[in-house]
Amino acid sequence: MIRVLVVDDQILIRAGLAALLRAAPGVEVAGEAATGEDAVRLAADARPDVVLMDIRMPGMNGVTATEHILSAGEHPPRVLILTTFDLDEYVYHALRAGASGFLLKDTPPERLIAAVRTVASGDMLFAPTVTRRLVEAYTRHTDPGPAPRPAASELDPLTSRETEVLKLVGHALSNSDIASLLGLSEATVKTHLNRVMAKLHLSSRAQVVALAYESGLVTPGEPIPLRA
Repeated sequence: MIRVLVVDDQILIRAGLAALLRAAPGVEVAGEAATGEDAVRLAADARPDVVLMDIRMPGMNGVTATEHILSAGEHPPRVLILTTFDLDEYVYHALRAGASGFLLKDTPPERLIAAVRTVASGDMLFAPTVTRRLVEAYTRHTDPGPAPRPAASELDPLTSRETEVLKLVGHALSNSDIASLLGLSEATVKTHLNRVMAKLHLSSRAQVVALAYESGLVTPGEPIPLRA
C-alpha cells in the first residue's frame, strides 16, 4: 500500500483529494492536514510514503513544510507539490528543497493517481526539460532576493569532469546524451553525477539543475550542447 498524507488548507479540495485516493487500489490515506505545521507533525507521526502538498497556505507554506519534512530522518517521504500556476516561484523553491515533482490542481484524477505511484516508486514526476524551463523562468523574471546566489567557489570540491557533468545536467541532458557527448559510458556518467550530488549535498536531479543556474555555471538562454 502507498500511504499518502494530503495537505491543503481548503477543506473541500482536501476532502476531494482524500476521497479520490481512498478509491484507488493500493493507496491508503495516512492523514489529512490543513496547515504546514500539521503537515510536518503528521509526516513524522504517520510516516507516509508520499505527501501531497499544497504550496500556498497561511502560516507555514508548502515550501517551508517540505524543507522540514525532507530534512527529518533518514528515509523521508516523497513530496508531490500541488499548485495553481506551473511557473509559480514557489514551485521553483519547492524543487530546490527536494520535492519530487508538482501537479496543477486541475490535473485529471487518473493522472493524479499515476503521479502518486510514480513518486512513490522513487522517480521524479517530470522530465529534466520541465525543470530547466522552470528554473530559467525563475532566474530570468524574478528579482534577486535578500539571500545571495551561491558563489562559484561552492563548486570547488568538484573535479573538472564532475563540473562538466553538472553543467550538462543543468542543460537538461539525459545520462545517455551526456555519455554520447563526452565519450563515456552511461554508468560512468551516473557515477560522476552521484559524486556531484554527494559533494554538494543534493538529493535530486532537479536540485542539480537549479544549482547549475544559481552558481552561474549555466545561464538562461545559453544554447544546449549538441550531441557529438
